Amino acid sequence: MTQETTHLVYFGSAIFTLGMIGFLTRRSMILMFLSLELMLAGVSINLVAFSKQHHNYQGQVLAIIILTVAACEAAIALALIVSLSRRKSTLDVQAWSELNEIPMRSAEVPVVMVDQVRHYPKLTPAGLEPSLTPSPVELGYENWNELGENTDTPMEKTQNA
Repeated sequence: MTQETTHLVYFGSAIFTLGMIGFLTRRSMILMFLSLELMLAGVSINLVAFSKQHHNYQGQVLAIIILTVAACEAAIALALIVSLSRRKSTLDVQAWSELNEIPMRSAEVPVVMVDQVRHYPKLTPAGLEPSLTPSPVELGYENWNELGENTDTPMEKTQNA
């Protein structure tokens, strides 16, 4: 590694370490999110340094992606901090420990009454209305010839002639 790359890696590592120490020691949510941003910045500096050392741009592209994720995280954190500070006057993490998940109760099976009838919505009919006149089969005619109509297809007409 060149001396410049070594300095950038040390600088990125120092920023990451300061962010980690700040995240683990602070109790204010604002300072915790700022420390998290420091950690992401340290990782980005190291990615750029290593991509410069290896003469490719993959680390720089990943650093840009990390910066966009950090910007989204900062926006969500700001919205969370504003909404939580409206509920209570403090942003101390210990005061918000009551926001943990509700313990699950035993699985209760819903009881369905047997004599309870479900009423489903009625759909409007689509397409043509059925005819009210009975079909020839319903009238007892086995084929159409009994009605006096010719049922031969054009192919049968040519074969019969």
